Amino acid sequence: MRAIWVWLHRPAAQRGVRAAVAAGLAWQVAVMLPPLLSEYAYYAPLGAVIAVHPTIADSASAAWRSVLAMLMGFALAYAVYELTPAVPDALTIALIVALAIGVEQWRRLLRDQAAWVSFAAVLMITVGAGQPGPYVLRYAGLTLIGAAIGVLVTAVLFPPLQLTQAVDRIAGTRALLAEHLRDMAGTLRDGQVPDPAEWTERNRRLDRALDRMRAAEHQVERARLANPRARRWKGRAEGIRDESRAVDRVAVLVDDLTSLVVEFHPHRRGIDHADAGTGWVLAETLDGLAGVLGAGEGTAPGERDARIARAVDALHRLVGLVRTSTVSDDEGFFALGAVAVGVRRSLAALGAQEGLRAAA
Repeated sequence: MRAIWVWLHRPAAQRGVRAAVAAGLAWQVAVMLPPLLSEYAYYAPLGAVIAVHPTIADSASAAWRSVLAMLMGFALAYAVYELTPAVPDALTIALIVALAIGVEQWRRLLRDQAAWVSFAAVLMITVGAGQPGPYVLRYAGLTLIGAAIGVLVTAVLFPPLQLTQAVDRIAGTRALLAEHLRDMAGTLRDGQVPDPAEWTERNRRLDRALDRMRAAEHQVERARLANPRARRWKGRAEGIRDESRAVDRVAVLVDDLTSLVVEFHPHRRGIDHADAGTGWVLAETLDGLAGVLGAGEGTAPGERDARIARAVDALHRLVGLVRTSTVSDDEGFFALGAVAVGVRRSLAALGAQEGLRAAA
């Protein structure tokens, strides 16, 4: 039972259930209509499936844009067909498709539903040319009815807020950032110079994770529009948004930290000793930040506070190292200071302000 409950929290599973229910209801409604429409009842489930999207706002948008695109395709095909009676059918179809593809470029209005223009145009010229009026009524009318049912089912049947996917994306990005920092810390402890090519590839993986996280956050914001559950989950949704944007800021800072260490090697400034050198202090600082990044939702408050304390202590050792060092022509000194600033800003973005103030 628990496995089914967990499965139903997945966006794909929820959409599948909503699409199935909407298609069944659309068919049942369509077969109850007058014979002119009920004989073509299968168009209604098509409209229902078209309109079932991850959010209510997206469902409503897909519904009216799809029907509009179909009507544009029907009108285009009918007009061209009537204006070219002496032209061979093959050339007429080719012209209709070419014009329909041109209309589909009006993405600002039709968006992802633009492809229905050419699809509907070809259907009209090949199937509905003999009875254009009844065909448009059957196809567009039943599709519209099905789409309306799809939007209604999306709004009523556990209307999605996409919170679970967003939480998973954020947790995955935090874990990837933490792993990135720990691996760099291990490289520094070994006294090695990070390989630029290796860290460039790691940054690409981080970029992909960040893109997925941002998309999930945007989906949560879209899901709140016209959603009856939005008020109940307002605090949770806003918390996800804030955490996502904080992790995004930290990712930018971590990217800067990586670039500084890879390019300027501030740990190779001639003062590396077993337990007090630059490489070791840098490693401890990066490890501390990784620990705070890894303190996600499942971490107990006491454990999170302990991780913040360790990170702040490591940051203070790094700041102390910067203060006792001397400025030289070596750019590593300035990189070291920039790393300290970046770590402090990262901790602040992750909500560690209290720990930073207490240690100040």
